Amino acid sequence: MAHSDPELAGEGGQGELAAYRLRRERELSSLYATARSLTVLGEVDEVLPSIVRAAHELIGSDFVYLSLRDASGALALSASAGTISSEFSSARMPAGAGLGGWVIESRAPVWVSDYRHADGFHRDPVFDRLVSDEGLVALLGVPLLVGDRVIGVLFAADRTERPFEKDEVALLSAFADHAAIALNNARLYDESRVALQRLQDAYRVIEDQVTTMERAAAVHEALTHVVLTGGGPDDIAQSLVDHLEGVVTIRDRDDEIVATRSSGAASAGEDPHLEQELLAQARRTGRCVHGEGADGTVLSVAAIQAGGSHLGSLSLRRRAVTESADVRMLERSAQITGLLALLRDARVEAEERVRGELLMELLSHPPLQPVHPALRDRALARGVDVDRLDVLVTADCPDRSAADIVRELHGASAELSGLAGEYLGRATMLLRADDAEAAVRTLHQRLRRRLGTPVLVVADRITGHDRAHSFTLAVRCLDVMRSLGETDRGATTRRYAMYGLVFDLRRAQELEGFVTDSLGPLLDYDRRRSTDLVSTVAAYFAHSGNLGRAAHALHVHPNTLLKRLDRITALLGTGWRSADSALRLHLAVRLHQLRALLDGPG
Repeated sequence: MAHSDPELAGEGGQGELAAYRLRRERELSSLYATARSLTVLGEVDEVLPSIVRAAHELIGSDFVYLSLRDASGALALSASAGTISSEFSSARMPAGAGLGGWVIESRAPVWVSDYRHADGFHRDPVFDRLVSDEGLVALLGVPLLVGDRVIGVLFAADRTERPFEKDEVALLSAFADHAAIALNNARLYDESRVALQRLQDAYRVIEDQVTTMERAAAVHEALTHVVLTGGGPDDIAQSLVDHLEGVVTIRDRDDEIVATRSSGAASAGEDPHLEQELLAQARRTGRCVHGEGADGTVLSVAAIQAGGSHLGSLSLRRRAVTESADVRMLERSAQITGLLALLRDARVEAEERVRGELLMELLSHPPLQPVHPALRDRALARGVDVDRLDVLVTADCPDRSAADIVRELHGASAELSGLAGEYLGRATMLLRADDAEAAVRTLHQRLRRRLGTPVLVVADRITGHDRAHSFTLAVRCLDVMRSLGETDRGATTRRYAMYGLVFDLRRAQELEGFVTDSLGPLLDYDRRRSTDLVSTVAAYFAHSGNLGRAAHALHVHPNTLLKRLDRITALLGTGWRSADSALRLHLAVRLHQLRALLDGPG
């Protein structure tokens, strides 16, 4: 049985009413935040996946998908959120068929608690088979309306039989209204962008017929347009190729190619040695320099610089001699490319700064207090659910600053819907991971590869939202690892649980009691007499009881070592070298040494 207007369950007592109102407030707040985030997206390819992701988080169903109508009126799946097969992702529903056909015809929400046994609409055998294979049972469809026109249907599906409550239907319908507007705006934006590109192409054809000075003015105008419209290196390279012909290559500060365009009028042969030599000259002089390659082509290179910082290079290879007007075009293009790079870096830095601030607020937030709604909304606007961040990671590398590590963590955090930043001088990240061991190994490999040097990475599973405690555990465990001689590893605090007494401050009293019970007489004796019996025991165990090697390590005569061992026996008793006593004493000495390394001799 299909439904187009489900009834809200009867109200209970005052407690149920208050809970209902609170849930509605949260849903409306989430609806407002997600709808607002859709308005900042420009292209259809960005809006479609954002709509289904936001709807998936908003409704909480197993699967959400969006189908758009084509010219024939059929519905084609355009975006989805949730696990589906490749066959379902290419599903297409004929016009008027299925639940979607009913939604389009009625221009109203329609749901079924069990699609397999529902009636009242025209079925499509192919689609029914796909639904059965995917295990979809309960389906809800709401129309995407632009004016009086239905442009598509937004579906929510569950793999268990259930009714959809009135509030769920209303919430998804309200979201669909916002999504339809955002999608229509994105289509208009794409159409305007295509029209603008066509105008630019037509303009370039005319420019080919003007004089050199007029061509230079056109290049300048095109570059200005790139800046004003938020273009990038590809647009700049294409503008230069359109007016100068040849092969244009733009490289970043790491000498990696970010854009290359060819008019087909010049050879694409490369001469890395010549290009590096010309780039060095360009960086010294600040001007465009030229050289002839072995194949007879002329290579012109301009450095991309800003405020003394090297941001990359722009090169033009072609058969023709580079004229003075063309040189000015290249130099101006290099300046524009540098400006775009700075603008891009500023945007990235601003976003990283916001994410870092969110991280700091979460780590300094009291664990027993709920997260402020404003902070939650700021995180959700960036695709981060703070309640699902259950793993804390910190990394350390002596050859790189914390800022360098954080820069790499930011790239990973965006992919993992997490947060990264510098907290108390440490490169730190919050993320969601079902398998913390696998996550920390993946992050370690990524940092190792991107930084090009050994790095230590430690992860801790957050319990009770006490993120600050997890940070302390991870940092102290990292220091323990380095004290143990580790230099290049990714691990969780659980892997080093045997040293938990050292790096878990909550167990400091246990550690103090264990060390005092085991080493108390030696520690007291060393303090009173300024001796070093504890170090003597450590050296004795470190060299497996070999007196010669232990004496050499302590820089004392073997007879002196024997006298110290006699003193230790007098203080601890004759059984201190037995198997059980030696194991306990050896562990106490090791923990005492690690504590001294972490906390200092005090």
